[in-house]
Amino acid sequence: MHQSLIGDSPSAGGASVSPQISGIAQKIASAISVGMLSVGERLPPEADLAGQFGIAVATLRKALAELRAEGIVETRRGRNGGTFVVQSPFPSPETLTASLIRTSTTALRDFFDEHAAVSGMAAYLAAERTSPDARTRLAEFAFLAREARTVRDRSLADSRFHFEVAVLSQSQRLLTSEQRLQSELSPFLWCGQICRASAQGAFTEHLDIVMAIEQRAPDRARELAVAHVRGNMKLIIDGKIALNRLAAANDPSGANQEASPR
Repeated sequence: MHQSLIGDSPSAGGASVSPQISGIAQKIASAISVGMLSVGERLPPEADLAGQFGIAVATLRKALAELRAEGIVETRRGRNGGTFVVQSPFPSPETLTASLIRTSTTALRDFFDEHAAVSGMAAYLAAERTSPDARTRLAEFAFLAREARTVRDRSLADSRFHFEVAVLSQSQRLLTSEQRLQSELSPFLWCGQICRASAQGAFTEHLDIVMAIEQRAPDRARELAVAHVRGNMKLIIDGKIALNRLAAANDPSGANQEASPR
């Protein structure tokens, strides 16, 4: 079973919440955090949303109630009513560092193995399937990611670039996987307490991927995308090692030793 790197957030007020309900709430919150749903946007009708998750409407309503309690969405009545996004959640540095310390190096490598497979194939298909005379927005999104100034904005813009590559692959499954993977990775990558990812370095790598896609060089595009993911893996694992050393130094009893592989 897939397990999020960030993990489940505690429910509001410490109340016991069904794992299924918390899981659905977290998926919706993740979609908002990576820009799939924007602040001010109305969520799909409850029956449609419940159908997408394969759950009962009553279960969905409990998940939405959890998001309302956290101030992420609000429900409005009336002719133009519905459930609207009012705040984009973003994990705090404390949440991210604690989660990374708990996550084993084996689990991280497994995550990045999956990410390399998804991103590599998405770039390959994007190069193969993009029409020679088509004008993509990849370079635009690469520049936006470089120019973003806050951690949250950089995380969203970086993810948006990779979403666009997956869109160009014309594979809905790859796009869905890339969205999920980016929702987990990007906050860690741009958290200064974890690693020192370079906006300029990422921009250079993004432009190389853009050129390979627009020049219709699928093998080169896949090679560059996989190298990009592996570079991110090194940054995150190096960050984890540094956090583990700091935790060990502050806790000689060994209570904060690395979690066993998941």
